[in-house]
Amino acid sequence: MTDKPNQFLDIAVPGVTNLKPYVPGKPISELERELGITDSVKLASNENPLGCSELAKAAIQAELADVALYPDGGGVALRTALAAKHNVAPNCITLGNGSNDVLDMIARVFLAPGYESLFSQYAFAVYPISSQAVGATLNIVPAKDYGHDLEEMLNRVGEKTRVVWIANPNNPTGTWLNSEELEGFIAAVPGNVIVVVDEAYIEYVDEADYPDASLWLDKYPNLIVTRTFSKSYGLASLRVGYGLAHPDITDLLNRVRQPFNVNSMALAAALAALDDQTFIQRSVETNRQGMAQLTSAFEAMGLEYIPSVGNFVTVDLGRSAAEIDQALLRAGCITRPVANYGLPNHLRITVGLENQNSRVLAALKQALAG
Repeated sequence: MTDKPNQFLDIAVPGVTNLKPYVPGKPISELERELGITDSVKLASNENPLGCSELAKAAIQAELADVALYPDGGGVALRTALAAKHNVAPNCITLGNGSNDVLDMIARVFLAPGYESLFSQYAFAVYPISSQAVGATLNIVPAKDYGHDLEEMLNRVGEKTRVVWIANPNNPTGTWLNSEELEGFIAAVPGNVIVVVDEAYIEYVDEADYPDASLWLDKYPNLIVTRTFSKSYGLASLRVGYGLAHPDITDLLNRVRQPFNVNSMALAAALAALDDQTFIQRSVETNRQGMAQLTSAFEAMGLEYIPSVGNFVTVDLGRSAAEIDQALLRAGCITRPVANYGLPNHLRITVGLENQNSRVLAALKQALAG
């Protein structure tokens, strides 16, 4: 293969030709194969360092006997359980192959050439990717203290705006919006504009005035709330998430949802994981301790960081992070550079177990010392 320009660019749809694809965190297997090393640590993709619930593992094992059969395309059992959890009807729930899948459905249903997709400067990469892929115009609002400037976002909502995206907590910065400011914003957005509140990290948040936006669905029919089983539930490899919305929105999303988009093992594991609150509590406590370990070490090293309520923290190295990232990789430590988000001096580090955090911190200290 050569590095010549793509010969099929002229027949691709306009939204795709200038699209930069999502770049995931480097897999451990790839790093170890490239460098010939072992025993690497990955704190790059905001995965749960505890793994997943034992109940979920047992549910996966039970599904293996029927692996030749298609999954329940409607995900009835999981949707019913989620409906009970959120006190909504099952027809308010859209299942996705990860919450990314639901975000992509939203873009395909409500965005097109001539419409605007509005989001913050340091927003999750899937918002611009899915929006641009369908030809929508990107309206990117400068961040305020690394988070959402809701006043300016509201000022930018116009007649062409169709979707506004808000991650709470935000990824990759970990910033968050309180109940009063977020609901005030949603209430002020016109009813013909979809507001997406992405709550992928909600289980980790321990703030008194942090909102659960799913409680507002009855008040705001234009609201969509997305959740995932990839983070606190530890089911990232199975890819299962969901959206909560007015039944009329759910109906539209299901028109573009791919058949059997959530596999049987994912459905069963997610259903079982919902019942294991002990595991979630342990995950949250592990995260709380690990966050304190990381941030206190950053302070000792004189490094500034963005206060985070997720299971990750983004640290300012005071210089280009690319060289430091390479040094960490050579030490068998995978973290996440976020230059693609416009933060070239920052690394995002997932909160791991105590020994994992210690190893990354030691490697970081050595790399910074040169």
